Amino acid sequence: MEDFSSSDENYYYSSDRDSLDGFENDESDSQWVTSRSPTTKVITKESLLAAQREDLRRVMDMLSIREHHARTLLIHYRWDVEKLLAVLVENGKSYLFASAGVSVVEGEHTGNSVLSLSSTPMCEICIEELPVDKMTKMECGHGFCNDCWTEHFVVKINEGQSRRIRCMAHKCNAVCDESVVRNLVSKRHPDLAEKFDRFLLESYIEDNRMVKWCPSTPHCGNAIRVEDDEFCEVECSCGLQFCFSCLSEAHSPCSCMMWELWTKKCRDESETVNWITVHTKPCPQCHKPVEKNGGCNLVSCICGQAFCWLCGGATGRDHTWSTIAGHSCGRYKEDQAKKTERAKRDLYRYMHYLNRYKAHTDSFKLESKLKETILEKISISEERESILRDFSWVTNGLNRLFRSRRVLSYSYPFAFYMFGEEIFVDEMTNKEREIKQHLFEDQQQQLEANVEKLSKILEEPFDQYSDDKVTEMRMQIINLTVITDTLCKKMYECIENDLLGSLQCNTHNIAPYKSKGIEKASELAVCWNSKPSTAEKCVTSDSSTSGKRDRPFGFGSSEDSGCLSQRRPKKETYGGVFFDISMPAEVLHRN
Repeated sequence: MEDFSSSDENYYYSSDRDSLDGFENDESDSQWVTSRSPTTKVITKESLLAAQREDLRRVMDMLSIREHHARTLLIHYRWDVEKLLAVLVENGKSYLFASAGVSVVEGEHTGNSVLSLSSTPMCEICIEELPVDKMTKMECGHGFCNDCWTEHFVVKINEGQSRRIRCMAHKCNAVCDESVVRNLVSKRHPDLAEKFDRFLLESYIEDNRMVKWCPSTPHCGNAIRVEDDEFCEVECSCGLQFCFSCLSEAHSPCSCMMWELWTKKCRDESETVNWITVHTKPCPQCHKPVEKNGGCNLVSCICGQAFCWLCGGATGRDHTWSTIAGHSCGRYKEDQAKKTERAKRDLYRYMHYLNRYKAHTDSFKLESKLKETILEKISISEERESILRDFSWVTNGLNRLFRSRRVLSYSYPFAFYMFGEEIFVDEMTNKEREIKQHLFEDQQQQLEANVEKLSKILEEPFDQYSDDKVTEMRMQIINLTVITDTLCKKMYECIENDLLGSLQCNTHNIAPYKSKGIEKASELAVCWNSKPSTAEKCVTSDSSTSGKRDRPFGFGSSEDSGCLSQRRPKKETYGGVFFDISMPAEVLHRN
């Protein structure tokens, strides 16, 4: 393996100014600009309806169906349009509709939900004959009285089944028309109708594996949508960085399972129990742990019971210089010795990885304070008459230090589980585990050495240096920035290909490494036009425009078109009902 820190000769990559300037321009600021638009989007309260309508319109235009039918299909397939299309191509439209509970009557006006049978049809639920205007018929053909329908809808909404309320008829799989549900429920329970509409709207987030709420506390009201892979790390517009898969803090190169086990291990008392097992013995009478504080193997508990420290057996208090009166425990007990030795070994191993994880985490916190100091040094240096005017290499090096330190700190929990016996005990032989551990630790040590060098150089008072020394320092920082980035990439490649990739049952996925840090999600463009054939005008929700904006479809009349503004009243409408969509339903209802 190539050693990046073995000598001063390979300490620098090159002195070619053009190549280094190219690298500087690549990371001139923490708010970097990529060659392509971000693949993650922030869905705010203003753009939630627009994001949902985007997929609804695709399905409506493709299958020539009504909006509530399209929503039923998308909820059934968890808003995965590609999967819906695959089922359509493979099994046909009839199977697609039947499996989702969609009833589309060809050649019939589907908006007519009132029974047109006899003048006084009978409801098969309450067994009462009622006028036609008191009865409602669904698209599946089953009709019951409005009172029975209303009670059925109320029960289902309260049970949290608002998104897919099925027909009351026996063995009928059809999903009820949402407009009928809204109309009947709102007459008696306007609050439940509001809840129903909210759940329909939020189904785009709750049922969509590619869209999740930002886990910020207090909740920022945003959701994040990813385009390519759900195993990634994202940054919300509120500034929180998190793992999209498990919604915990960003933790790559740890997998989500490893990070969950590690945080639980650090949080609970499992290691305290290990320490007690190694350093104490239980009293044979009260069973409390007793720590030995002297050289004599006859110890006494606070309860008054004397016992032998070697075997833990109860004894009397009489003893000589060599033995305890009436007691002998010289015979070797293999099981007890193995248990104690194993607990001691596991504790020392855990403490090794924990101490290094905490050391790099603490270093990261301390180095975060460097930013203000470095900015002051840059300000002083720029005021001097110097040949160097561009100090972006300092901020680039600092950003690289932060990213590399973060990767390094999370590599220790990864190594704890990768080469331990908690998860992969049956996946590798001891020889394979030893080889892979040496391979990983070699790369880890190289990264650690260069990160420490970068940290040390960045702390130097370059504002007091001469131009020649600042130029030399600039070359060192730029080269170390490239080296640490390369080592991080190699570590991730090693993890993905040589370690996790070689496992038979690979259920551990990690977020890919990105040289420029965790991608910050951009706000979703909100485009609205009630007429699909008309060209739509798009703006992002944080762009500034002059003049009065039109209200989007769903927030005004069907003739309105335009783009949503970011600054809207907190109360919005959906289906004619006002509600606040800035927080998840469970948060709103709990409050």
